[in-house]
Amino acid sequence: MKIVFATNNQHKLQEIKAAIGNLHEIVSLKDIGFEGDIPETHDTLAGNASEKSHYIFERYGLNCFADDTGLEIEALDGAPGVYSARYAGEKPSFDDNMNKVLTEMQNKTNRKAVFKTIISLIIDGQEYQFEGACPGTIMTEKYGEEGFGYDPIFMPDGFQETFAELPLEIKNQISHRGLATKKLIAFLKNQ
Repeated sequence: MKIVFATNNQHKLQEIKAAIGNLHEIVSLKDIGFEGDIPETHDTLAGNASEKSHYIFERYGLNCFADDTGLEIEALDGAPGVYSARYAGEKPSFDDNMNKVLTEMQNKTNRKAVFKTIISLIIDGQEYQFEGACPGTIMTEKYGEEGFGYDPIFMPDGFQETFAELPLEIKNQISHRGLATKKLIAFLKNQ
């Protein structure tokens, strides 16, 4: 089955394709000729993921899935949360967002955080949602060159490396997106 992953983020696409393997053909928005931005107008990850998958399904009639991910930091009352991708403004770089978090976390002793991903899958018009969560700690500076987003400042519980230092295979096994993707794959195996 061909399924559209409703994202323009090549890092996410690479992670998902690696996790799904040959189970189904995963294509990007670019592959179906979609170049624009999909609205994210909800105040929850589930609402945004659903909005994005419906947006593509309603316009193209293709089976698709979309995700929304947020980093929730206890000391910042759950921020950046649903605004993680644009925490430092409308079109921030990954560094802009990380630097804002690092600045806001100065002098904070509680560094607990959780990464959450919700995947919204639409198959033949029916929506299914899958959630993954990964608890961890916000570092005081950036470590590692791999990954994207907040990966260089997030160390998952039980590890001594940030997401940006871990090999992709390990990150895919333990990350929020990896856990949500496992649930998606288990579901797709029966399709």
